[in-house]
Amino acid sequence: MPVITYEARENVALVRMDDGKANAFGYAMLDELDAALDRAEREAAAVVIAGRPGRFSAGFDLGEMMAGIDKVRALVGRGTSTFLRLYGLPMPLVAACTGHALAAGAFTLLTADVRVAARGAFKIGLNEATIGMPLPVLAVELCRDRLAPAHLLSSTLFGQIVDPERAVVAGWVDELADEAAVVDTAVARAALLTKLPRPAYAQTKLALRERMIAHVRQTLELDLARLTAPTK
Repeated sequence: MPVITYEARENVALVRMDDGKANAFGYAMLDELDAALDRAEREAAAVVIAGRPGRFSAGFDLGEMMAGIDKVRALVGRGTSTFLRLYGLPMPLVAACTGHALAAGAFTLLTADVRVAARGAFKIGLNEATIGMPLPVLAVELCRDRLAPAHLLSSTLFGQIVDPERAVVAGWVDELADEAAVVDTAVARAALLTKLPRPAYAQTKLALRERMIAHVRQTLELDLARLTAPTK
């Protein structure tokens, strides 16, 4: 059963993640997301990535990662490829944070050009520090690029989790909308961005982000080894 759906809203591609559970990034989710991005680049002028009501994403699929070190490295490496693609997408990308966004779900928000979050009792942030996991370089670099400097350490080193209102202040998201309207609001923001000339948009985004993308790719193997090194 598909975990990604694609809906054309005029010239905006609405890509929804829904595995019926935590919207975890496993191979099926990542493969289908890449396929949806392929289609969007052919057919649309902007993309909105959304979760299901109450849940954006809980991050990587822990079930797949618990199968051993090699599985962790493979899945994180595979996910990094998709997240870097989102970050460098040569067209406007808007995130509709429909609920909880934790771990890789949180830093996926940072790949988007505009982030709209639902109001409510939702949790947003990186909880890795609180469970003894180091952050991948990709997450650190996205946080360094997109979060407010005053909130960088609390959001990364201290593993602080925030509600949507504080997420705006920290820089996880740009604005809030009622839960029932968050997707429509994100689509409206994306539609406005389609009015900008696409070649200039793509080239400027690349100029802003290509150095970080290259750094993450060049250091990925070392980072994967570090993430899975045994602790003393």
